[in-house]
Amino acid sequence: MKHIAVIGAGITGVTTAYALLDRGYAVTVFDQHRYAGMETSFANGGQLSASNAEVWNKLSTVLQGLKWMVRRDAPLLMNPTPSWHKYSWMAEFIANIANYENNTIETVKLAIEARKHMFAMAERENIQFDLEKRGILHFYRDQAGFDKAMKVNGLLNKGGLDRRPVTPEEIRQIEPTLKGSYHGGFFTPSDSTGDIHKFTRGLADACRRRGAKFYYDAVVEEIRASGAGYEIRWLPVTRDDGGADVGKWEPVGVDAVVICAGTASRRFATSFGDRLNIYPVKGYSITVQLHTPESQDAAPTVSILDDATKIVTSRLGRDRFRVAGTAEFNGFNLDIRHDRIKPLIDWTREQFPNVATDRVVAWSGLRPMMPGMLPKVGPSKRPGIFYNTGHGHLGWTLSAATAQLAADAVQTAFPTEIRRAA
Repeated sequence: MKHIAVIGAGITGVTTAYALLDRGYAVTVFDQHRYAGMETSFANGGQLSASNAEVWNKLSTVLQGLKWMVRRDAPLLMNPTPSWHKYSWMAEFIANIANYENNTIETVKLAIEARKHMFAMAERENIQFDLEKRGILHFYRDQAGFDKAMKVNGLLNKGGLDRRPVTPEEIRQIEPTLKGSYHGGFFTPSDSTGDIHKFTRGLADACRRRGAKFYYDAVVEEIRASGAGYEIRWLPVTRDDGGADVGKWEPVGVDAVVICAGTASRRFATSFGDRLNIYPVKGYSITVQLHTPESQDAAPTVSILDDATKIVTSRLGRDRFRVAGTAEFNGFNLDIRHDRIKPLIDWTREQFPNVATDRVVAWSGLRPMMPGMLPKVGPSKRPGIFYNTGHGHLGWTLSAATAQLAADAVQTAFPTEIRRAA
């Protein structure tokens, strides 16, 4: 039985581990945190949103970003401090404007495929993750915004998505708790929401039950060629007061490695001679604790996407309401800034005035984003090394499909007689 290492226990790493187990491989997962799903897979917007598959590579995005640079509370904010990594990423982002339509259609198709695999995994392993299959509602405040969305809708439809326009009256019927004034919107009934952290932890538990081994609190220092395979050299995070490593650790030998390390994937790729220009794009979320019956009744049950402010919402069970958004280009910085969180709270109060916001938990995470907005999935230049990373703001939405593609690539190089589960 071939032994495959997966680097990273976020949503992409754990779904990849599960797909590899389906194909009959021995799997070992490494993560620097104590538990699965503790970085970008911890508190995202919660949307499983094929309807948000439009890539950002448009001239209008660049121009809007330049205008927003003077606003600290802007939906898209860039730290102008010079950085070769940042500016090389931006240059490639602009170069990919030519691929906007094709990449959007491809992303839609991936998202629709992922939905099927994710629901199957959750049902098979009985994972409870506050799943709501109520659709996603986009709304627009003016004619110009609605007209732009109509053009995008044509691309989403080409990708196979049923996303249809709705009137202000229909918006009220779909989600009666909304209090703003809207010109119109679009509704995608097949989209859904759920708690990414609960799902990731639940699937990691399922992988362990099926024989996968997890090394947590494990910092992978080096992936070294060894014989016909690789040796994973790692260090434990926990150390004693004198700085010495606690416990015994040994390198782990494997036949192949799949890199699912989010923003750290770029570092690993460089060591293999691959150029993987992933940039950490920070996003923020707040989780509103709906601790009164009034707040529970006043919060929406249908997921919302406000295109003008780039804010999304998800209802996570009876007593939690997730509000997320913004994109910040500020390097590997995880600081939670008040001027970035305040717009999320203000938006919640404006749209849902009867929701109490006195108990709010703020969070930030770094989205691993490729310049063309499509993830990197498949083999490295180096035999036995594979990637499933760079999903940007759609890791939750796409991961169950890209995990299958990554496992297929491994199986092509290291055939097994076992095929994926139906």
